[in-house]
Amino acid sequence: MQGKIIVVTSGKGGVGKTTATSSIGAALALEGNRVAIVDMDIGLRNLDVVMGLENRIVFNIVDVVQDRCKVEQAAIRDRRIENLFLIPASQSDNKDVLTTAGVERVAKELRSRFDYIIMDSPAGIERGFENSVVAADEALVICTPDVSAVRDADRVIGLLYARSLNPKLIVNRLEPARVMRGEMLSHEDVLEVLSIDLVGLVPMDEKVLISSNTGTPLVLQNDSKAGAAFRQIARRLNGEDVTIEMPVYKTSMWQKISKTFGLK
Repeated sequence: MQGKIIVVTSGKGGVGKTTATSSIGAALALEGNRVAIVDMDIGLRNLDVVMGLENRIVFNIVDVVQDRCKVEQAAIRDRRIENLFLIPASQSDNKDVLTTAGVERVAKELRSRFDYIIMDSPAGIERGFENSVVAADEALVICTPDVSAVRDADRVIGLLYARSLNPKLIVNRLEPARVMRGEMLSHEDVLEVLSIDLVGLVPMDEKVLISSNTGTPLVLQNDSKAGAAFRQIARRLNGEDVTIEMPVYKTSMWQKISKTFGLK
């Protein structure tokens, strides 16, 4: 059976995409899958730091695509979670160094070795995005509940549809108390604009910063609400029927977002 390639993307930076990628990959591995997380953000790699693997890098995805090493030489095994691997980005190359044909060739090999391949796409819609989505079977869009993130996510979703991908949405850093005070969009506001399937809601959680700074997998922290949310997302991606707990709000910022997007 061939592995599944999932691209994780966003319209803008700073929405928690790298944390989401590492957490979903780790959670899928905890479910018993063999998982490779591939950092496609050439020149700006961060996944190795978030996963605590920065001191073990020898080769990277550019080396694999350009036949300077084999997949197994570039894939770094995580010591805490069995069957979890990272293929890091290059820090010294630019985004134009990879070709879609080269990425497709390597993706075919990755499918034969792993159950899930999670591609961490650079934010935005440039060359790095094209290389990240070229071989994808599924797409996850990470969006925070603010107007600028929603607007940029809307543009990326259109590009994913144009590539015959049906994206699913993760609303990250949700704070129900701020929604009720009218300071933040609700997940319903976000869904109303983006109109794609919701796969998970991730609450704001101070444990995320601690996890990133220490290189400790968020999904291994029992007291992390965000970690628990990512584990549920992984179970849904793995085919389980896991209910999404929906917050109930008393108010929202719908007036502002509807004006921004020209909605009625």
